[in-house]
Amino acid sequence: MRRRTPAAGLALALFAAMTATLAVPAAATARPAAAPALLAAAPDVSVTNVQAHLTQLNTIATNNGGTRRAGSAGYTASVSYVKSKLQAAGYTVTEQTCTTCTYPASNLIAEWPQGPADQVVMFGAHLDSVSAGPGINDNGSGSATLLENALVLASQNPTMTKRVRFAWWNGEEQGLQGSKFYVSQLSATQKSYIKGYYNFDMVASPNGGYFINRVTSATAAPLKEYWDSFGIQPEENVEGQGRSDDYSFANAGIQTSGYAAGASATKTSAQASKWGGTAGAAYDGCYHRSCDTTSNINATILNRSADGVAYAIWQLAVGGTSTNDFSVAVSPTSGSVARGGSTTATVSTTTTSGTAQTVNLSASGAPSGVTVSFSPSSVTSGGSATMTVSASSTATTGTFTITVTGTGAVTRTATYSLTVTGTGGCAGGQLIGNSGFESGSTPWTASSGVITNSTSQAAHGGSYKAWLDGYGSSHTDTLSQSVSVPAGCSSYTLAFWLHIDTAETGSTAYDKLTVQVGTTTLATYSNVNAASGYTQRTFNLGAYAGQTVTLKFTGVEDASLQTSFVIDDVTLQVG
Repeated sequence: MRRRTPAAGLALALFAAMTATLAVPAAATARPAAAPALLAAAPDVSVTNVQAHLTQLNTIATNNGGTRRAGSAGYTASVSYVKSKLQAAGYTVTEQTCTTCTYPASNLIAEWPQGPADQVVMFGAHLDSVSAGPGINDNGSGSATLLENALVLASQNPTMTKRVRFAWWNGEEQGLQGSKFYVSQLSATQKSYIKGYYNFDMVASPNGGYFINRVTSATAAPLKEYWDSFGIQPEENVEGQGRSDDYSFANAGIQTSGYAAGASATKTSAQASKWGGTAGAAYDGCYHRSCDTTSNINATILNRSADGVAYAIWQLAVGGTSTNDFSVAVSPTSGSVARGGSTTATVSTTTTSGTAQTVNLSASGAPSGVTVSFSPSSVTSGGSATMTVSASSTATTGTFTITVTGTGAVTRTATYSLTVTGTGGCAGGQLIGNSGFESGSTPWTASSGVITNSTSQAAHGGSYKAWLDGYGSSHTDTLSQSVSVPAGCSSYTLAFWLHIDTAETGSTAYDKLTVQVGTTTLATYSNVNAASGYTQRTFNLGAYAGQTVTLKFTGVEDASLQTSFVIDDVTLQVG
């Protein structure tokens, strides 16, 4: 059993909202007095309505064995309750099944269908409780706060300058599993669309405080500005760092913040002096217990949290005047062309706000000898065009990023990855970036701590390797990289060195490592395959020539006895 600390240079300075609230005991039913300018900036979110959602979640738990744990009937009913409210309000709602979660169940994603699709502000909270109780502060409070804010946004239907996306996560209590899965399914382009992720986990603790994740960051500014209007001097959410779903987004390079009110940590005398409450007592004495019911809520902190979310939404995503806007997308997002040949893709446009407009199409970034044309060269937003990429007999070979630009009242772009190969042949070479993990994490996407130079497991070469699992408890780690496989080559050999170390015994496969290319499973290894030293594994990827695919390793460990899957020197040699 182990608990790893990511190597220096690989760890992010991450903060997560695992708690929340303030210790002012009054049950506020209206917004407390704030600066007049702030009151005018956003609607008042009714704390009574938020508490009504909490009552529903508490009833759901009572009717389902006293819990809303991920994968339980109580969790399923919670998803249904939130989903029905959002659909009735006009949201685009998606249930995403987290297949890698300990308890496979749905993340619930709701997007307000206004504003530019490539400019997204995201607000999230975990919807599951622990098995011990109904989880009304942890985290019905965050979930209900976001639900009521979503309903208020829909009822106001303002002009949007950005798109607002809400999320309710599965499996947070088992290790942030739902949000990790969601982020792992996003393409690099989809991640780039998210301009900020805001997390709300325990925002009504009965003896709570006022905490903000990354309180001094630009991302936190609207949250802090609203609370500063009360003169309450919010502090950094130290207790929650790395413990809630914003950690999954921060690991992917997305800026994060959020409110919290505290969990099991103790309120100091200085905090009690400025916020009220009891010094020397936990922020939430019912944290992860059966007494975390509707009686375990500080309505004042809940009210200020709900209104602070509304203020942030209006500051970040709501505009005063209607603008005409559109988005651009390319499908497929990558392609390959041999010298002397050509390939095509479809460029689609969508009107995201206002009325349709004329969009002129152009491209940049093509290498020498490559031309890009569009038919037609301009469309009305909502229409599409065919993009043709042609390579001369002397075109420069390699992989290049083509930027497709749509120009109208505004300018929007999309990217297309182009691989140019030799005439009827192959550019050749080794395609995996940072194959030995010695150059940090880029371009790999990995679970926290997977890429490491820990001496507890030796690397095959150099100092770094990818170490999946090895905890001796229920755990899932992933490691992936997107790669463009050129056409026209005669050999496509994927190879990696694998060492499996285990404390399991016998011939039963308790812990497993799955190797995938796209949606295809190449191989599955388990504790049964454990051996001393590294073994090289090889596969023919010729079936993926001309495609951009994701190579992914997924390690899943059961509840006891560790198995470590250690991977190093991953190569994809084509020639």
